[in-house]
Amino acid sequence: MTRKATARRPLTWPDDPETVTAADIDFEALAHVLANTCRRGGCTRLYHSVAAHAVVVSEEIAALDGLGEEDRRTLALHALIANAPSAWLRGRLPDSQRAAERAGKLATGIETAVREAAGLDAVLDEEQAELLRFVTRMAAAAERRDIVEDAPAGAGVAFPPLKRRIRSIPPDKAAEGWLARFRALAGPEDERRGRVSRTDEPDAAQT
Repeated sequence: MTRKATARRPLTWPDDPETVTAADIDFEALAHVLANTCRRGGCTRLYHSVAAHAVVVSEEIAALDGLGEEDRRTLALHALIANAPSAWLRGRLPDSQRAAERAGKLATGIETAVREAAGLDAVLDEEQAELLRFVTRMAAAAERRDIVEDAPAGAGVAFPPLKRRIRSIPPDKAAEGWLARFRALAGPEDERRGRVSRTDEPDAAQT
């Protein structure tokens, strides 16, 4: 993605999570939303975006041994889009149990739409989800070590941090990196949209 390419087409971030579908998802817009959302509510010594965090987790998962190529790609793509619901709903903090339940339903709908638009068929099974949580916690421990403001001595020792260093990346570069990573994992947009369209078609055997 280049700034020139961005200027040619306005970014679309659907306003109503109540009715969002896979066809509404604009991954270029999502990249910018995630890149302009700071990790840990901004309580870091250096700026670190949700987009940059997602790329780190995605790359670490793709480098794991013991997984087949397709499993690595799928899990790495899940890691990349995992924070879409929270980024979409940021600023909508629930003030009651009922509001919290509604926010949970909205998050589930957003997650489903983004996952389908990315060409992912289903949620992760428990083993895959646990692996994703493990790598995410390692990335969080590395954040505490490298960029969190006034991190206590030994931060990250309770959970093993990644060996790689976490570096601050400006939002525009983080958006570019996220989008490049997404396209490498998910494939061309026309192929993704084609897969989404086929999942919406009725079963030929039932027609």
